[in-house]
Amino acid sequence: MIQQEAVYHRMGQNWSYAYDESTLHIRIRTKRDNVSKIDLFCGDKYSWDKTHEVIPMQHMASDSLFDYWQAAVRPVYRRLTYYFALYNKDEVLYYLEKGFFSEPPVIIYEGLFDFPFLNREDVHSPPAWVKDAVFYQIFPERFANGDPTNDPADVLDWGGTPSPRNFFGGDLQGVLDHLDYLCELGITAIYFNPLFEATTNHKYDIKDYFLVDPHFGTNALLKELVDACHSKGIRVILDGVFNHCGHTFPPFVDLLTNGRSSRYADWFHVREWPPQVIDGIPTYDTFAFEPIMPKFNTENPEVRDYLLNVGRYWIEEIGVDGWRLDVANEVSHTFWRQFRNTIKSINPEAYLVGEIMHDSLPWLLGDQFDAVMNYPLTNIQINFFAHGQINASQFSLSIATMLANYPQQITEANFNLLDSHDTTRFLTLCGGDIRRLKLAVLFQMTFQGTPCIYYGDEIGMEGEYDPDNRKCMEWDIQKQNRELFEYYRWTIGLRKSHTAFRSSGFKSLEIPDHPRLLVYERWDEHNRFLIVLNNEEVLVDATIPVPGMDAIWVNLETQKRTEKFTSLLHLNLPEFGYAVFQAVNK
Repeated sequence: MIQQEAVYHRMGQNWSYAYDESTLHIRIRTKRDNVSKIDLFCGDKYSWDKTHEVIPMQHMASDSLFDYWQAAVRPVYRRLTYYFALYNKDEVLYYLEKGFFSEPPVIIYEGLFDFPFLNREDVHSPPAWVKDAVFYQIFPERFANGDPTNDPADVLDWGGTPSPRNFFGGDLQGVLDHLDYLCELGITAIYFNPLFEATTNHKYDIKDYFLVDPHFGTNALLKELVDACHSKGIRVILDGVFNHCGHTFPPFVDLLTNGRSSRYADWFHVREWPPQVIDGIPTYDTFAFEPIMPKFNTENPEVRDYLLNVGRYWIEEIGVDGWRLDVANEVSHTFWRQFRNTIKSINPEAYLVGEIMHDSLPWLLGDQFDAVMNYPLTNIQINFFAHGQINASQFSLSIATMLANYPQQITEANFNLLDSHDTTRFLTLCGGDIRRLKLAVLFQMTFQGTPCIYYGDEIGMEGEYDPDNRKCMEWDIQKQNRELFEYYRWTIGLRKSHTAFRSSGFKSLEIPDHPRLLVYERWDEHNRFLIVLNNEEVLVDATIPVPGMDAIWVNLETQKRTEKFTSLLHLNLPEFGYAVFQAVNK
């Protein structure tokens, strides 16, 4: 019997949405293994007789509780009325907005699900370049010291032990000096941690939002760097800290000086006057409980205008390609809608990615962010690749839930990272085992979304949580893991060479005899691939069935081919080994 209580659909969000200007995606959820087939009955509500069609829905993904189904529809007149027919053995159940029925509806315009009109300006379209990009995150103070003349007075020798308060002199000139290195690696986009004037080495306590920190260089030098990046096909996004400022930000200094009479009193959230710290808790709202990072009151029109002008300035005057938005979930939705409108009016292709570490759908409905930092995916990869706490089936189920949670174009543009300045480095989480890191990198580079590499990961840098994860970049080639660097180049090259690794065709294959063998397919209209990852310290001798794919299979690393057309791949993989196969017709 079909379990009605498990069936779910609603118009909007991730269940019924415009994928592009002519295509709707319709999704439905059912209890796992409870429904064998679903048909989508759909048509124009004003001309059902002439436009209606029946579309078999595709099984999209399964997690531990549910199956998810999807159909793509191109409505002739951009309107769609629809209902579902669910099948289980001899049972057929019709699901409409008004409920479940044993017979199909007689009156089409009454009680069906309804997508009223596909308005093109409502389509959530992240910038097209993003899903083709490979990002590199740079913590400016620790990447390279290219100009010792702008060093802080207490600068330390490069490569020393990092602390929350020390400086090593990294700057923009250092980045300019190493652009060829990034190009060699295959990088096509840079995400900079904050560049604006501040007192700390991390620069999240901003003093002047319109000025590059003098220890990093000048606004003119940043413009030169952005132009140089663009000439090499590299995009640049900046870290936007609009939740809070620093304690040296002039309006906050005025507030501390003049108290309630300050003209900036309403720029911040003062709960108790005078603003002070009592038992470690500021009497004004801050980032966490950090006294040097007072939180902005973005309900204040002056604050909104100031921050919107900041966003506008660096796009218009310096030519950056977008913003990574710090602590984005603590800022009002109203502000982010205005911010998006401001930035997109200047550059519709600007990328807006929010720092949110949990389910982020409310920010991803087309009126705020293009994407978010995909920490849920990060945690799934940590649990599987680094810690080995889950098996391949559990990994795939978690991925399935994640894929179902967002519209497809969000998944394609999400910012996928293994680690960052806010986390322990992935190699450290792997106990220093390069083999585990390699598996995670291969998955990252062959999965949907835009991958980001934290500086130094590609040469084997390790580091515990802050400040150890913010060590100086190692530029001594003798101390770099060059074999790992070449592996990163190879995986990035794979991604760039095959559009299937950047599109949305994804399916996991379970191999019951090998619970830690992760096998998944990736495809688009041009090519199909099979990726096999052995996440275990044992040799694997396995036969992989690839349903419906009788082909010659080519190992893209070794270039070895199967001798004949087959849908069964037999392979031996070493401990933590991997293989990437492409299906070819000749």
